[in-house]
Amino acid sequence: MKPQMQQRDMSMEKPGNPDSVPPPRRGRRRGCPFCSSDSAGQTPTIDYKDPQSLKYFVTERGKVVPRRISGACAKHQRELMLAIKRARNIALLPFTMND
Repeated sequence: MKPQMQQRDMSMEKPGNPDSVPPPRRGRRRGCPFCSSDSAGQTPTIDYKDPQSLKYFVTERGKVVPRRISGACAKHQRELMLAIKRARNIALLPFTMND
């Protein structure tokens, strides 16, 4: 009777190579910096007249940082794009960086 129990237990195991490497762990996803409330109660605002705050969302080549990197939600990513475009048009941010 015991050999049958052992076979049954082995059939319930997950298929695959037991020596395979497990997938890497993903870090906890941070929330949108504009949606989440800060401990001081102030959330950063998106303003095209403030190039210092917009530089965090622009790469050194002048490209806009994607949502998956910046952590912004879809709504605020659209607002960021609009603010960056406005800042570029009035020459607060460069369109491209000089090499």
